[in-house]
This record gives sequence, C-alpha cells and structure tokens, in this order.
Amino acid sequence: MDILSIITQQLSDPKALEELGKKAGVQPGQTQELAQTALPALLKTLQQNASTADGAKSLNKALDEHKNDKVDDIFTFLQNVDTKDGAKMLQHILGSKNETVQKDLAKRAGMDTNQAATLLTQLAPLLIGILGNQKKQQKGNSDLMNLIGGVLDSYMKK
Repeated sequence: MDILSIITQQLSDPKALEELGKKAGVQPGQTQELAQTALPALLKTLQQNASTADGAKSLNKALDEHKNDKVDDIFTFLQNVDTKDGAKMLQHILGSKNETVQKDLAKRAGMDTNQAATLLTQLAPLLIGILGNQKKQQKGNSDLMNLIGGVLDSYMKK
C-alpha cells in the first residue's frame, strides 16, 4: 500500500480526524470535509507551480527537506506538526490566493477562516511530507509533474 493510501485511510479514522481538528476546535466531520476538499486543491496548485522552472526548483527543495518526515503514522505526525512551517508552505503553495482559498474551503466545510487556516497549516506539511516520501521512494526516477499527477490521480480515485 502506498503512503497516500495509508494517509487517506488514516484520515478516515475518527481518532486522527479528532487530533487534526483539535487545534482548530472543529468536529471530525468538518475536518474530514475540509481535508477531502483541500488536499486535491493543494495538489493541483502544486502541479501548476511545478510547471515553471522556479516553481519546480522550490518544490524539489521542499520535498528533499521533508523526504524523511514520518507521515505513515498520521496521529503521531499531527501531534508534532510544525504549524508555523505549515503556514509558510501554504503561502508558497497558494501565494496571493492563500486567503481566498482559505475562505472558500472554510465556507465549504462550515467553519470560520481561522479554523480552516489552522487545519491547512497541519495538512500542508503532511502533504509535502507525503510527496517527499514518494520522491525518495522513486529515487528521482520521476519528474515532479508525474509524481504529483500520480499522487493526485491516486487520491481522486479514493
């Protein structure tokens, strides 16, 4: 089972959803709703970012920095996640659309923007960790577009 399948499975675990939502003060159902909407949106944006030379270089650097993140145990990962780093990741991924995306995701999940932002600052490091792990497993045999596309396709089939 690939890492994304493990994460997707763990994201359906009420205990993991409760841990993810605890910092934001939201219910597991809202957390799951936001995660199911946010992860594909973040992946698509990463894919767009990686289509430029500067974007690909920046993303490669981030994936290399997070290739050893312990994302296979989401509960432990979430207990120790660096949300300040997550906020920086979101800003890099979403750029000028960061606030707009957060507001839209919050509205869809039935929460306020601050709650959505708190969840996203946990999901971004998880996603970058997943991609870093996938890149490490592939030992550089795949370009970023194929890597992200493969992960996105796998996630969308769930």
